[in-house]
Amino acid sequence: MKHTRAAAFSRRTFLGRAGAGVAALAVVPRHVLGAGGAAAPSDRLSLACIGAGGRADANIGGLKRERILALCDVDLRRARGAFQEFPDAKQYRDFRVMLDELDKKIDAVVVSTPDHTHAVAAMAAIKRGKHVYCEKPLAHCIWECRQLTLAAREAKVATQLGNQGQASEGNRLVAELIWDGAIGPVREVHAWCNRPISQRGIQRPKEAEPVPATLNWDLWLGPARYRPYHSAYLPFRWRGWWDFGTGVLGDIGCHQLDPVFRALKLGYPTTVEACSSNMDEGPAVKEETAPKASIVRYEFPAREGFPALTLVWYDGGLMPQRPAELPEGRKFGEADDNLFVGDQGKILGYRLIPDARMKEYGKPPQKIARSPGHHKEWLIACKGGAPARANFDWAGPLTEAVLVGNIALKMEKELYQKGLQLHYDGPNMQVTNLPEANQYLRDEYREGWTL
Repeated sequence: MKHTRAAAFSRRTFLGRAGAGVAALAVVPRHVLGAGGAAAPSDRLSLACIGAGGRADANIGGLKRERILALCDVDLRRARGAFQEFPDAKQYRDFRVMLDELDKKIDAVVVSTPDHTHAVAAMAAIKRGKHVYCEKPLAHCIWECRQLTLAAREAKVATQLGNQGQASEGNRLVAELIWDGAIGPVREVHAWCNRPISQRGIQRPKEAEPVPATLNWDLWLGPARYRPYHSAYLPFRWRGWWDFGTGVLGDIGCHQLDPVFRALKLGYPTTVEACSSNMDEGPAVKEETAPKASIVRYEFPAREGFPALTLVWYDGGLMPQRPAELPEGRKFGEADDNLFVGDQGKILGYRLIPDARMKEYGKPPQKIARSPGHHKEWLIACKGGAPARANFDWAGPLTEAVLVGNIALKMEKELYQKGLQLHYDGPNMQVTNLPEANQYLRDEYREGWTL
């Protein structure tokens, strides 16, 4: 598979374009038109929402001062609350029909669907010149991430990934502490999520169940391979199934690793290795669901001003070694957290440890503009202001790096047996030392679905 455009997608491109989000955020004057001249920046945007229940509740809540023109959901029961809150919004089941019918009436699209339909929905909007907000992870596979990033850039639409934590004060403080030299050069980071994220490490149900009357199962499956309906897949339980979700790493990695990538100016990893509770499971488990617990190790090369870095991910109750700087009785971080290990100290979350060190050090010099709010960043960008901080030029490569970890998990046994780490050429989007791993770079779509 050749990806000629991908070759130009370098670490320099990744970091350079992502840096635009650091600029101060402001709305431009009223007379300056938004993308395609659709609306004046000071006016309310006309939004179409793909996904109207579950995670969509928070996204719609953050955007409801705009004009919610249309709501689309394949599950009428899950969408009932949004339908009642916005009775004037036109209701749809199929987002393709919605976008065709309302093409001239909408300015922007919000995608809050399961992972496997992120790309097809977001790309359909981008191709129509619409601004796009898309939940994390940006896409279900690396190829989709790359295509969305390139397409959004070419279309010049405003984009934002749904990793809301990027707008937080803590996300910025971590970078400012590290850039101020508070812990010296950082060569090691540990990140984890130990919350229960869907069922994992299980086989596909053998029996089928009746499809609920409120659900269009065929549309819910979208581009994924057909399988009979079962309540083991939804709502929300889909995250652990490889055909629909991306496991704990895919779900939480775009949140938890965002401050790591920003503070340490990371690009693509060069090598990845993984071990998990799926190691000795047969295909009936490991080809169906993500593992119950896993460790993924990334290696990044030295960057300008930064040494080479080892980044280790843990989930399912696994944790790094407790740091000596934490006193007895002090909890080792939160259920989702990061530990930065520098030559001259450590940061847990966004605070220096021990607490006495944080008190002594105080607050680092501010070098990053503060956010007006995660959803507001995107609205400002849609109305002609500065790019949102998690725009697709940032979110695409970040999600790609996260999803390379899932490829290492899927190939963990082969890597172990062959005595290999997975070597990854990010700019050219290719595993270079285990060709069979490249099958996981791109999903195969069901007939009738395309990107």
